Amino acid sequence: MVASKQNVLVCWIGGNDLKAITGEEPGPILSTLRSTVFDSVELLCSYSVERLDPFLAWLRSQTDLPVRAHYEHLSSPVHFGDIYQAANRHLLRLTQSGAQLSLLLSPGTPAMQAVWILLGKTRYPAEFYQSSLEQGVQRIDIPFEIAAEYVPAANAISSTKLTRLAGRDVPVYAAFDSILTQSPRMLLLKAQAQVLSQKQVPVLIYGETGTGKELFARAIHNAGDRSANAFVAVNCGAIAPELIDSTLFGHKKGAFTGAMESRAGVFEQANGGTLFLDEFGELTPDVQVRLLRVLQEGTLTPVGTSQEIKVNVRLITATHRNLMQEVSQRRFREDLFYRIAVGVLHLPPLREREGDLLLLVDALLADIARQDTNFGGKKISAEAKNLILRDPWRGNVRELQSTLLRAALWSQGDMISASDIEQALFKMPSADSDVMSLDVSQGIDLNEIISEIAAHYIRRALTVTGQNKTRAANLLGLKSQQTLSNWMDKYGID
Repeated sequence: MVASKQNVLVCWIGGNDLKAITGEEPGPILSTLRSTVFDSVELLCSYSVERLDPFLAWLRSQTDLPVRAHYEHLSSPVHFGDIYQAANRHLLRLTQSGAQLSLLLSPGTPAMQAVWILLGKTRYPAEFYQSSLEQGVQRIDIPFEIAAEYVPAANAISSTKLTRLAGRDVPVYAAFDSILTQSPRMLLLKAQAQVLSQKQVPVLIYGETGTGKELFARAIHNAGDRSANAFVAVNCGAIAPELIDSTLFGHKKGAFTGAMESRAGVFEQANGGTLFLDEFGELTPDVQVRLLRVLQEGTLTPVGTSQEIKVNVRLITATHRNLMQEVSQRRFREDLFYRIAVGVLHLPPLREREGDLLLLVDALLADIARQDTNFGGKKISAEAKNLILRDPWRGNVRELQSTLLRAALWSQGDMISASDIEQALFKMPSADSDVMSLDVSQGIDLNEIISEIAAHYIRRALTVTGQNKTRAANLLGLKSQQTLSNWMDKYGID
């Protein structure tokens, strides 16, 4: 009798998995293990050992399966070369052992997802899974095959260029001209940001993930008096709780276990320049207290010493959270909120930036081609553009760029078709996408729901028709252009 192959789940460990140990949500990895039968788990991780070990101990307590973790040093979580080398090495090892591969795409960066798909569709045949709060765990079919002659072309693309393409890091010298838009709302925000760049007041930038908060922050810094000094960016949500004080304020040698040398915190690193604290709303109340003191007094005390250090930084913060609501619910300090929210910019999601979607598509494709000649000459068909216009783009510009890169990688000719775009899209609807299944017992705001639906489809109709009100009214089943104008006034649409 021939023994059956061992079904092995392979994936990167993601941020939502690390958060699962708090008990709020199980995270993609545990959710997948609970819903599907596997024989063992192989995990890749680029986080620090301090963050990895508690998660692994917790995960092993939740499952009887063998869980093996492999730490991989990545120069960047979007570095294609490093990610490819790590993923290829482990898939080769598992394939040679006779394992049946199952790849979980959800955890990790878009670059990690792209590498899994390319390897799983070419060298190491695998089943693909994804896990989301909205749709649970699903085995997904990726209905295309990569032609054999394509693989050498993909290998010819340099890792450095693919890293820039996949990560689309904000350029160091980003200026307001780097913010492409023809949306009146965005043009007004650019003008307001230019005014703020000439002031030294703190700036708070609101916006969903992928809306360009860091791009605005860098443009403000580069246009201001501090442009010759440092711009230091920190993602507050990615800092381990036990390291937050050390990261922000620095520490002295021997201040805690593992502190082998003294290190300056980000406030000291940004002295004379700009400190950008992204995901600012993730800071816990106790950290908020210590941060407020630094902002009020301009001094900080590194961990492990009583000596105060004076700092002079221009603070720019960003968050996707509604901090006013957080203040009202006592999860965010009111005094700190008013200290940071002097200049406020509220960046709209891509779906609300009238006329910008196809402008960004052309610009992003041109940028991809400019960075690597393997993508030169790629055009996008009218059908593909229509498909792009119909997508809600919950991940905003970041999701759009990642989708276009995948479509460019997979398309076999110079023309990116609608099927290329459809295959490149990850269908992960948001939790509020099904308005027909809201829990009425918990109370709902019917007027707000109607307003959101009406505003959403009015904007979509105007985009599809090139802002032609008569045609948009016809698409929406409204009697006339005047009726549409009345609806636009009612729901505050420019």
